[in-house]
This record gives sequence, C-alpha cells and structure tokens, in this order.
Amino acid sequence: MKRTLVIVSAGLRLPSSTRMLADRIADAARTELGLLGDQVELEFVEVRSHAHDLVNHLLTGQPSTELASVFDTIARADGLITVTPTFTASYNGLFKMFFDSIDDQVLVDKPVLIAATGGTGRHSLVLDHALRPMFTYLHAVVMPTGVFAAPEDWGSGDDSQASLTDRVARAGRELAREVHRREAPVIVDPYADPTPFSEMLLGE
Repeated sequence: MKRTLVIVSAGLRLPSSTRMLADRIADAARTELGLLGDQVELEFVEVRSHAHDLVNHLLTGQPSTELASVFDTIARADGLITVTPTFTASYNGLFKMFFDSIDDQVLVDKPVLIAATGGTGRHSLVLDHALRPMFTYLHAVVMPTGVFAAPEDWGSGDDSQASLTDRVARAGRELAREVHRREAPVIVDPYADPTPFSEMLLGE
C-alpha cells in the first residue's frame, strides 16, 4: 500500500540541526515501512516558509491558498513526524502557531512521532513536558519513543552518536508499524454532497 509521511520541521534556518534530525527520522521510518511492504512518499513542511501566512491566518481566520494546501496535506497523511528546536524549555513559537492553526479534528487518531533539538541534553524533557501533552490533547496517537538531539549527539563514532542512531531507528520502527497496521485515512468533504435547495425549502 502507498503511504504518505509528512514531516513538519520548525527550524528557523536552513540548514539546521532540526532539519537534519527530521531527515534522519524520515529515512528510518521510510526504510521500516519499505521492509513491511509499503511504498512511501515523504512530504516535508518547513514551517518557517509559512510564517507570514500563519500570522495572517490567526488574525483573519482565513488561510491562504498555499497554507490551506499544507493543512490538507497534513489531513491526508498516514503519519506525522514533528520536529522543533527547544526554546525556553518548550517548542518554539512557529511550531505552536502551526498546530494552533490546524483544525482540531485533523490530528484525531493520527500517528505522530515527536522529536526536538536543543543546546544541551538537559532540554530533552521538552518531549514529555511539552510535545507529548500537546499532541495528546489533540487526540493524536503519539509514539512511545521521542527523539531528542543535542550538539554532542552529532559527533562521530562516540556513544552519543550511537545512542541517537538507536533512538532514531526505534522511533522510526514504532511509527512504521503503527502506520502499516492502519487503513489509509478517509477525508470527508463536507461540501461533496450538498442538500438540494428544494429539499431545504421543504424542511421549513
């Protein structure tokens, strides 16, 4: 079956450690889904590219055409990989603004893998103190393993690098298995079958 994973990255610049982590997790999940027999399409959403549209949407209640397309991509995804830099012991403002803008029902029962980057390993609590509660509130299915990466995790050949590789592989495997066992999401268009005006008049 063809599966779509959407990767939401809220880094403030490119390249960034946030996008690097997003790429590694996406590759791990794609590999695992491939081993399970699924075809995988990856779609990346760089939140910084939509910052102005997000502000306008929050102020007016109307998303731009491009932003509405991004929201539709999220709704149609079989699973999400979400990655944010850590600011003041939490997700950054762009990340929060993005998910504040999405319809509450979009993430219900959606498999979500949470990940974050930060300047020190002490920030790893952001996964369980900020990200997991937010997605639980939105009724997403949050994977047991979250992935946090600090600067020391990007070293070569040391225990930290091996630990990050293991966490990425485990999280990717969990997401792949959860996505694989599910049917593809069905998107219901509320305007697809409108009530004829004549019937509406009969109801008065």
